[in-house]
Amino acid sequence: MNNTTLPLVLIPGFMLDETLWDDFVCAYPDDRTCIRASLSHGESITEYADNIVATLPPRFILVGFSLGGYVARAIAEAFPERTAGMVLVATSLREDPPEQRELLDKASQTALMGDFNGFSQAVLKPSLHSSRQNDAQLIDKIRVMGKHLGANVFRTQAMLDRSGVTQQPIRCPILVIASEGDGLRGIEESREIVTLLGGDMEIIGESGHMLPLEQPVRLSSVIADWLEKQHFES
Repeated sequence: MNNTTLPLVLIPGFMLDETLWDDFVCAYPDDRTCIRASLSHGESITEYADNIVATLPPRFILVGFSLGGYVARAIAEAFPERTAGMVLVATSLREDPPEQRELLDKASQTALMGDFNGFSQAVLKPSLHSSRQNDAQLIDKIRVMGKHLGANVFRTQAMLDRSGVTQQPIRCPILVIASEGDGLRGIEESREIVTLLGGDMEIIGESGHMLPLEQPVRLSSVIADWLEKQHFES
């Protein structure tokens, strides 16, 4: 199959909306169709997966960032005949540790009681490369995405159960992309994905966790180069 006819389905991460991919789409080196998925509707990873697939053409290539990687794996497991390939970016097989879930639970409850304006610079800093932690424009873009999604989506995403997502080998071609400076999802977590699911792995430097925002040109190039080498089943 000519893989340039297969659309990329771009799935964002925790409290990020479709605008996460603006720079990535602009930088993408060919005219492949990009479909931006939303995680604003649904109460579970399975519901997110079903809602996204309901809007998609018969065959597609998944690109899941962070939380979006869990959703991408759920789609690939439930719809293997429709999933031609999968790219997992700065994501993990692991569940959030109990202490992190507790913190998110409290924060989301607080957000529901007040006027949620997105995350503060202090909260966002660990997700960025050290060279970008005082980048006001970048931080504001992330904050605005969170504000746009709102407190109810924050509550839902904070409490998601990630334990049921497959950790079994998936038959489609897989690319796992890690960030050298990711303070949230380490390179060892990406290696775990390759070990359990199979696939290829690339590491991108000079970036924190937010690869689609911090290194959109490099990320788009890595994905395009990998896709060029693949031969997808018809």
